[in-house]
Amino acid sequence: MVHKKKVCISFLGNALNDSRITNLSNSLKGDGCKISVIGFEWFISSKDYFDDEIKIFKLDKGKISLLFYLNFSLILLRELIFTKADIYFAEDIYTLPFVTIIARARRAKIYYNSRELYPFIGGLRNRPKIQSLVAKIEKYFIKKVDIVLTTGKLDSEFLEKYYGINNTLVIRNIPLYQQPLLKINFRKLYNIADDKIILLYQGVLLEGRGIPLILKTMSKLPQTYLILLGDGEKKKNFQKLAVDLGISNRVIFAGTILQKDLINYTAGADVGLSLIENISISYYHALPNKLFEYIMAGLPVLCSDLPQMKVIIDNYNVGESINIEAEDNILIVLKKWIDEPNLLSDFRKNCALAAKELNWQKEYKDVRRRLLDFA
Repeated sequence: MVHKKKVCISFLGNALNDSRITNLSNSLKGDGCKISVIGFEWFISSKDYFDDEIKIFKLDKGKISLLFYLNFSLILLRELIFTKADIYFAEDIYTLPFVTIIARARRAKIYYNSRELYPFIGGLRNRPKIQSLVAKIEKYFIKKVDIVLTTGKLDSEFLEKYYGINNTLVIRNIPLYQQPLLKINFRKLYNIADDKIILLYQGVLLEGRGIPLILKTMSKLPQTYLILLGDGEKKKNFQKLAVDLGISNRVIFAGTILQKDLINYTAGADVGLSLIENISISYYHALPNKLFEYIMAGLPVLCSDLPQMKVIIDNYNVGESINIEAEDNILIVLKKWIDEPNLLSDFRKNCALAAKELNWQKEYKDVRRRLLDFA
């Protein structure tokens, strides 16, 4: 009997809402692997979630970060000790030390998913001591893993140079090839007139994602509505800003949507936004899953002209990339799109063509041999 590879995936986040983990798990299962996922949640009020493959533990974020991470660490270590696997995935810097220690003790393979350049994320840009600590932790453990997964070519090049490694593998955050089956009618749901344009932001509500920029632009464009799919620590700040700008009636915080339903919601808008600000190296290298999810749902994209996003937009002609440091650029493009709806129509046609190339099935096919043959 052929041994079924056992795979354990650990993530400081809710794996049920994470397309990267969902797609990877399903593809590995399709290749005969047995999957166990350990995740965590703190945004919602629900209790722990357990099924045959996935465990999501509810954590109390509280006001003391040290207690939060201590609780997370103890639960993760306990679960790792009782989860035997051939391959262990650390899905972020937070799980990396614990996964590495357990996996090496068991002589299993270790794959580190470097979703961000963690020492250089936007939230640490003014905290040099923590930046230095994170870099030291990552430098120590990254050299002990078998493969470092990244979300883009620039990240791989940066990590290989910065840490002196040569074992990176690019797997972009690309969705499954699919069509929306039950497209959500936002106009009916939120009483939005047909002559208005629906803008969409999906993802975590954090600083550096361009949300204040689009809100300020909307105050000058009464034809626009904004729907935000997701949650995060800056939600209340953005809600207050919308009120202060007098546009709260046109800004809809729709909450987190289950991954399996997301494309139906995404397809209900007119324009997808990925206005990531250049506030750190990690953000400068941004190639987020939302960009590809917009394209898959047939949504023209308006994004900042950061290099990896710009290449996708320009190569496939699915929208426009702009310099958002000049805020008027957002206004100029949206006005143009409102006045010339044929542009959006052309972009939507190009999205349909691009989706045939920019999909998870193709992305996984290109890397599966290295993931599985190496183990």
